Amino acid sequence: MQILDLAPPKVTTSNEVNFNKKFPESDLPFYRKLGRTDLTVSALGLGGGGKISSEDTLYAFDQGINFFFYSSDLHHYLYSHMSEGLRKLCGRGSSVREKLVLATVSYIKNPDAAMAAIIDQFVDLKMDYIDVFFWGWIGTSDEPMFEKCLDRSNDLRGAGSIYERIVERMFGVSERLKKMGAVRYIGASFHDLDLANKWLNNSLIDVAMVRHNVAHRTAQKSVFKNLQAEDPQRSGIVTFKSAGMHGPLWHPPAGLPEGCWVPSVPDLYRYSLSQNCVDVCLMGSEKREHIDAAIAGIQKGKLTAEEIDYLNLYGDLHRHRFQNQNIPTDKLIYRG
Repeated sequence: MQILDLAPPKVTTSNEVNFNKKFPESDLPFYRKLGRTDLTVSALGLGGGGKISSEDTLYAFDQGINFFFYSSDLHHYLYSHMSEGLRKLCGRGSSVREKLVLATVSYIKNPDAAMAAIIDQFVDLKMDYIDVFFWGWIGTSDEPMFEKCLDRSNDLRGAGSIYERIVERMFGVSERLKKMGAVRYIGASFHDLDLANKWLNNSLIDVAMVRHNVAHRTAQKSVFKNLQAEDPQRSGIVTFKSAGMHGPLWHPPAGLPEGCWVPSVPDLYRYSLSQNCVDVCLMGSEKREHIDAAIAGIQKGKLTAEEIDYLNLYGDLHRHRFQNQNIPTDKLIYRG
């Protein structure tokens, strides 16, 4: 697999992106700045939950996707299928390392275990640095320990940090490691959205990851509406589970009138990316054809207000919030 020299566009001082010719400017830009970080990310991110192969991981990068999410301590057997591809992209000596954003996660919510998790990831991917290290699956009962984890933020991130010096002793010094630090930014994957809202724009966390889809829209009022797109200090936002959680949302729900629009998976990604301040929609693609379809979907631009209203109704039908006779027919969209 040949890795093309597809450099993501640089962010200008006016926060406007110079788009790659492959992705013409639209109201749904393919590349954007990740919150207050200096990272330029693709609107679509790729995780390994769909057991995507390393070859198709490299293919995704060749097509312009530059945000990759990797887990080393939960469902690692799924993510391991992409690991060789990530080594080629992110490993020491890679000629394209600065052109992509590597996000890793640990679901062990213990500040004393952070170093062990990071060491495992450095061993696994043979890399110089991590762009965003996420504390994973932060729920209602995790707040006290989560606060202790975030107390380590300044030890974890940036050049000259304590954790960088430990990594240097174990893996050797490199110019990239000295420049970036072992971890550049800190993130958290929240399952308690009130907790996510509490930590928005906090100096100890740079990126928040939240569940969001047409059937589970709480993040829209608990997180997204509390952010201002023009705020240079706002948290970066990544969404996950955009295509389903307790069932596939691309399957029509019971009660949907015949002939109504049934959204594709790319449509469901566009739904999340059409929301306020969502920077990246994380995909669990299984193969390259899914990646092609998702990119083609993004190039259609944002959903219209009427399409969003319809998909809200569609999601409510998935949650059994309407009896058939109560479906508001004026919001239905019919498509062949």
